[in-house]
Order: sequence, then C-alpha cells, then structure tokens
Amino acid sequence: MRAYIILLLLYCTQTFAQSSVRIWDGTKTRAKAVTLIPYLADGDSHSTAVIVCPGGSYCWHGMKAEGTEVARWLQTNGISAFVLKYRVQGILPYLTHARLFYRGHQYPDPLNDIKQAITYVREHADEYHVNPRQVGVMGFSAGGHLAMLSAEQSHPRPDFIAAIYPVVSMSHPDCHKRSRRALLGEYGKLNRKMRDSLSVEKHIPQDCPPVFLVACEDDPIVKYHNSEMLDSALTARSISHRFVHYKTGGHGFGASDSKGTAECRAWKEEFLKFLKQHKL
Repeated sequence: MRAYIILLLLYCTQTFAQSSVRIWDGTKTRAKAVTLIPYLADGDSHSTAVIVCPGGSYCWHGMKAEGTEVARWLQTNGISAFVLKYRVQGILPYLTHARLFYRGHQYPDPLNDIKQAITYVREHADEYHVNPRQVGVMGFSAGGHLAMLSAEQSHPRPDFIAAIYPVVSMSHPDCHKRSRRALLGEYGKLNRKMRDSLSVEKHIPQDCPPVFLVACEDDPIVKYHNSEMLDSALTARSISHRFVHYKTGGHGFGASDSKGTAECRAWKEEFLKFLKQHKL
C-alpha cells in the first residue's frame, strides 16, 4: 500500500511538471542555477505558452503562490506554463551589502535570463506543443517589472505581457526601493541615468505587445501608484492593454485560492478573457 501511494504521488507530480531545464547549458553564460520548469497543457495542439516570473524584490523567488500555483492554474486551463528561476541578488548579499565588494547578480542578468527563456521556448515549440507566435511573459511584483523589461529591451520580444502588482518605476519617489537596490546594485542604485533607464513607465515602445495589468489600491508593499503610472504610459502610447484594479487584495497573492481577497482573486478569470480578446 505504501509503495502504491509513493508511485501515485510521483505520477501526479510528473503530470503537473516536467524536470527543470538549464536554459544556459551549451552557451558561454555560466548560470547553472537559472532554470525553466515546464507545466505542459494536455493534448497535441499547439497551445499558448506563458513564461512565469515569480516576484521577490529581485532578491529571492516567491515560488509557490507566484510560481508553481500559477503554472498549475494555467495548465488546467489549457495553457502551457514555464516557471523561470532567474538570477536574483540573494538573501545573504541583501542582508550584508556584500555587493559593495563584488558584483554578484544584478542588471542585466535577469533581463538576459528572460530573453534566453523566450528564445528557448520558441526554439522548442514543437517539442512542447506550443505556438511560437503566442509566447507571453507573466510576472508578479519584481517579476512584473522584468516582464515589462522583456517588452521594452528584449529581442526576441514576447507576444503579450501580464504584469501583476508590478514594480514599475526606479526613479519616482513611489519606487520599491528594495527591488531597485537588488536590480541596480549597491552603486547603481545611486545612478540617476540607470534609474531612469530601468523605469519601465518611461520607455514604452510604440510596438509594445498587449499588456494585462493588475493592482490593488491597498497594496502595502509596491505602491498602487506604480501601476497607475504604467497604465498612463501605455495609454499615452495607445498600446492595447487592460488595467484591472481592485480596492482590496494587498500584495503577493499570486494564484493562491486563500491569499488576498475574493475580490482580487478574480484577476485569473479576467486574464483568461484577455487572452480570448486577443485570440491567444
């Protein structure tokens, strides 16, 4: 009986996700910790693909609510998901300010990782049964900032973006300072030019892909005004986008069925509608 239960658990795990892939293997980039975990939709049809970027202030990864739970939810809705573990500062360097003495992980490392992830998924589209022209990026908090960077500074560029309670500005007083320090480095965080260059609300390209944006007015971590700035910038550029905002929900709820509020958890259905609207 015990052996049967173990086999059943192993089977269930395999149906949810395949083994992680080191997307930089075979290249000159030494980043073995950067992985992509596929959660493939059932069937042989070429589905939409979403690369999921968990948040964590560019310091760590919120892998459960903003990673695996998101991927499994997408998978059950016929969308293939790929959870990206991109390079981040790390907790110890954050606590000790050790990057005053060595570079560590900082910009453009996470951006290079999402570029490589987009390339990898498209190159393996037939293997994964996904449509290479329907590969989007979904990010949460700092991962939402990375998702927008992929639309602004990445070649190849994703086909759509979902930014959920995203970090947006690196220069405005309402910026999320922990994310700024982690991404720009101990010295870069003081560089005005660098701050401006990584403030995604200031660099929306004219050919930006469609954007799905979610934020809560009571967010205690990343100020709601970040999403308002992004919404205004997208509107000014006439970029197709949907801004879904809620009064309650806070921050960090991801695809959890218990975190946040019933109001904010409705974002998942709104995202599915967004995909249908854009025929994705």
